[in-house]
Amino acid sequence: LYAYLKKSSQNKSLPTKGTKVFFKYQIQDLDKNIIYNYNHLGVVEYSVDEEGLLPALREGIRLMRSGEVVVFLFPSYLCFGYQGDGEKIGTNQPLRITIERLNNN
Repeated sequence: LYAYLKKSSQNKSLPTKGTKVFFKYQIQDLDKNIIYNYNHLGVVEYSVDEEGLLPALREGIRLMRSGEVVVFLFPSYLCFGYQGDGEKIGTNQPLRITIERLNNN
């Protein structure tokens, strides 16, 4: 489940395998309490489908064009699963992740 906070007005292509993308994101619980903010997580450089990345982020990035901001609701199995992250994210916790794909192509 996802919703656009900022949708590209241009007809930019979706990323394909090997596309290098830059993005930032924040993680919230389903009540919109911030668990990890943009500053804590920083900017991520990622080659689509060629590097290890949280499954939720891989799924989200594939749906996003450069410059878009999208909020996703992900089940726990696409996030940190049964184990959580050992810090702030609990076991089997679904998450609200907002991704901003930065302009780079």
